[in-house]
Amino acid sequence: METTISSHFRIFFKFFSMNNLTIKELEQKSVKYRMALLKYIKMANAGHTGGSLSCTDILNVLYNDVMNVSPENFNDPNRDRYIQSKGHSVEALYVVLADQGFFPETELETMCRYKSPYVGHPTRKVNGIEFNTGALGHGLSISAGIALAAKKDKAPYRVFTLLGDGELAEGSNWEAAMLAAHYKLDNLVAILDHNTLQITGRNAEVCNPEPINEKWKAFGWNVVHVDGHNIAELSKVLDEAPTVPGKPTFVIARTTKGKGVSFMEDVKKWHHGVPTNEQYEIAINELGAEQIRLKN
Repeated sequence: METTISSHFRIFFKFFSMNNLTIKELEQKSVKYRMALLKYIKMANAGHTGGSLSCTDILNVLYNDVMNVSPENFNDPNRDRYIQSKGHSVEALYVVLADQGFFPETELETMCRYKSPYVGHPTRKVNGIEFNTGALGHGLSISAGIALAAKKDKAPYRVFTLLGDGELAEGSNWEAAMLAAHYKLDNLVAILDHNTLQITGRNAEVCNPEPINEKWKAFGWNVVHVDGHNIAELSKVLDEAPTVPGKPTFVIARTTKGKGVSFMEDVKKWHHGVPTNEQYEIAINELGAEQIRLKN
């Protein structure tokens, strides 16, 4: 019954939402977001570039097509919640929140500067951010608690959290996974930004998380696979969750670290890094060419 109420609530929200962007418009937004996050990383002279580029499409779809959350309803107890567990990729989140109107984008010009709230990990000092995150392994635990509260209150909202695949080495994730399945938190959606790289190398070499699919199924979750850069697929999968009543949903989104910039794609050193002037120009030109292609 609760799932049915939640589904009706979401249909109502999407019908009256001002966003209602086409797939092509969403694809264009992703390019815009990638250009913006590179701009502010360059200005700040700091940032987790590769992971921000890999999760851009996921955040784009969540905020522009799936979630019931906006600056206008951020104090509404029935809003959807988003927790960025892989907090080091906050640059992607900042540009999406700015585009949503949570704060003027010009404020990002202060990123990583003295007394600026726009630091290298999410903080509640920034409008639109639910919880401070960044110490890996905490986001799923927080999200499970919020989802459990929604169940107890019979509230219609869903909780989304974004994990990094290197983050799965943190044991607290597995405690939260067990709890979420035990309490049948089908209002909880965990998304894995599965780019297979972390700061010191391939996940399989550093601390192998495989078989990810079987592990999450064994913990009682419904597991869904999606191309994390296919806007249409992401929209369908994330909007339909939960697909199995009584089970939390784990979405394995296959992504590429540094997506959209040729010399950054699938390259370990771009986990954290600032492009040189020449590299920045190449990156912006590549993204600009993609922007033109999508307009035709």
